[in-house]
Amino acid sequence: MPALTLTAIPDIPLIRQGDDLADIIISSLAKAQVDLVDADILVITQKVVSKAEGRSVDLSTIAAGTEAIELARRSGKDPRLAELILAESNQVLRVRPGVVIVEHRLGFICANAGIDHSNVSSPEGGSQKNIYGMEKKDQKGEAWVLLLPVDPEKTAREIRATIESRTNRRIGVMIIDSHGRAWRLGTVGVCIGLSGVPAILDERGWQDLFGYTLEITVVGVADELAAAASLMMGQAAEATPVIHVRGFPYKLVDGSYKEILRAKKDDLFR
Repeated sequence: MPALTLTAIPDIPLIRQGDDLADIIISSLAKAQVDLVDADILVITQKVVSKAEGRSVDLSTIAAGTEAIELARRSGKDPRLAELILAESNQVLRVRPGVVIVEHRLGFICANAGIDHSNVSSPEGGSQKNIYGMEKKDQKGEAWVLLLPVDPEKTAREIRATIESRTNRRIGVMIIDSHGRAWRLGTVGVCIGLSGVPAILDERGWQDLFGYTLEITVVGVADELAAAASLMMGQAAEATPVIHVRGFPYKLVDGSYKEILRAKKDDLFR
């Protein structure tokens, strides 16, 4: 029987701005005695990508404008955070106390523009965790947040190219984040950037076990794998930001997260 195996790679250090993620991942794979083979996939949480890219922001450096102050009034959020949400978004779609739903500048729908408080600290250190959406200042009295990567798909391509050149293996790379859903409770892992991995599998025209021809079935295979990897990563203090995947049941081809985005004309929730 085919098997899908997901392995959390241990000993990934705390990531700082400017760190070479590809080099760190290769070193950690070697320490864990994981030898890559063709068609393996590496799934990476966006948090370490954002940290390496220097996407940490000190809220004390942010000045809130008029629009941000009004958004903060409606949502109950820090006006400086509201300013960052607006800067990272194409459009604000919904607002209620505690949450702002936006179309992110990368095109997907998410809460608070994907800006994160959990497991974020100043570049010099100090801890900060998200307690029910409220920011907690670190040991220096500063409040830091983490923005999503500038171009996660470009980063996935670069990491993949470096690892493939150094290992002589053909692999896939995915960068994932945790998103809520409009119709169900609970966050799940979703793909926000990928290289060498299909984003969707169009099964329209395929036949089922009884010979029925499928007419509407399109499978979000990248998001399915992202959700599985997210289980291994956890959401708190697990410190496992990279997951090695073997046995992905579909051929590795170049996809794009943009294939997953539903066109506005077909989006019944907007």
